[in-house]
Amino acid sequence: MKHYIYIAVIAVIFIGFAVVFDTFPRSTVSELEKRELATFPKFSWERLADGSFTSDVSTWFSDSEPYRDMFMTLSMQVKDLIAIAPTDDNIRFHAGDMALEKGDGELSADGTPSEGGTVPTDSMTIDEYENHINADENAKIANAGIIIVGKGDKVRALMAYGGGPKGCVGYAQAANKYKEVFGDKVNIYCMVIPTAVEFYCPDKVKKHTNQQLPTIRNVVAHLNPGVKPVDVYTTLGKHANEDIYLRTDHHWSPLGGYYAAQEFARVAGVPFKDLSHYERRVVHGYVGSMYGYSKDISVKNAPEDFVYYVPKGVEYTTTYTNYTINKNYQVTGEGKPFTAPFFFKYKDGHGGAYCTMMGGDTKLTQVRTSTHNGRRVIILKDSFGNMLPGYLFFSFEEVHVIDSRYFTKDIIAYVEENKITDILFANNIFKAYSSHTYGSYLRFLHQQWHRPGASAPTKAKGDSTLKHKEQPKKSEPVENQVTPPAAEKTETPQTQEQL
Repeated sequence: MKHYIYIAVIAVIFIGFAVVFDTFPRSTVSELEKRELATFPKFSWERLADGSFTSDVSTWFSDSEPYRDMFMTLSMQVKDLIAIAPTDDNIRFHAGDMALEKGDGELSADGTPSEGGTVPTDSMTIDEYENHINADENAKIANAGIIIVGKGDKVRALMAYGGGPKGCVGYAQAANKYKEVFGDKVNIYCMVIPTAVEFYCPDKVKKHTNQQLPTIRNVVAHLNPGVKPVDVYTTLGKHANEDIYLRTDHHWSPLGGYYAAQEFARVAGVPFKDLSHYERRVVHGYVGSMYGYSKDISVKNAPEDFVYYVPKGVEYTTTYTNYTINKNYQVTGEGKPFTAPFFFKYKDGHGGAYCTMMGGDTKLTQVRTSTHNGRRVIILKDSFGNMLPGYLFFSFEEVHVIDSRYFTKDIIAYVEENKITDILFANNIFKAYSSHTYGSYLRFLHQQWHRPGASAPTKAKGDSTLKHKEQPKKSEPVENQVTPPAAEKTETPQTQEQL
């Protein structure tokens, strides 16, 4: 009799799941993974014949399951209760499209990357950081090699680094090329932003990640004398006992951006105000991207405060030009410029709080300030760079923010038109290592002016990069894609009270 009951229970469960997965509305967005889910593919006889249509249907069916986030969270909770974690055999470095077997090559005469290259003598001393904060802590390896450190409300998720000591040459050479093109009229600076694993990885799991300092030293060693390196590695290391990185997200925190901006201002020789000239604001209960990437419930159970700083005593007007992006992350058009706040407001617990500054990446940002010193800066950045411009309103008349994936104009004409005096390359080490990033910066120097409604940018001679952003690999964290709150249509010069 018991086996009949067992069969009946299993049959009811099976039928229940079949009804849910086959008849309930499909999920379209995963807040947990911070991405749009697969959509039902378009049919064609050709795609049916070659098998791609049925393959895409299978992908859609598994990716858009009803209540996807709920089931994923339940799975994490069960694994946490029974202490299931990936073994060493399951570890994958978050290396993105890094060339791990050999470093990036030098640039050839026409400005395109080539293979090989040697490492010249280091031209700037950057001391190695020694972890005295959590070096002795235990850690576990979660999904895709993410390192989980600490317990309770102190949990920190770290993204393992897989780059090599001879990599990142292309990033340095892109900065060199800008100096060659713009000469003495424009100051060029190069910043490589390390990620949290460099400062907080316990000794017991260091074998699962590579050191970032050798790569950063290699970048500095390849910079021409006219390019000014900005050493934020040493700066951040001095403040590692502060909340300079987010525990639940792969980004640094606004405080980390503050210290980096301070060092940049010192190198650039411009004024800089300390935090007493800023208003401290907080989004409570923030859980960032590392919950979805690690699939570890302890990250969700350790929310943190997202603390940011709004400048006081300076006026600024922010103008945006939004880009239209297709499903392949290519720019297909751009909107008309409009004014809106620089700082967007998020409610407590909102997973998109990292987009507080500028509301995200898919736009060109221009900030005009009440500072009058004749200095105008372009920040060439990835999402880490979003933390920098808000601290530079006392330092520059204008701050222009350009993302490596979404700029459509001729940057030579842009620099001339806007009377730019300074250009800062500011990218985290993963993006700096990527050929897509420095390839984009090189393309900016010769791409055609891309007008709204025109087709996506064409490939220039010697440039193998067409897309502004590759589809992220499963083991590579992507930039924050949470939709920001709706921006106001108009804006007057801002003070902290108006935000």
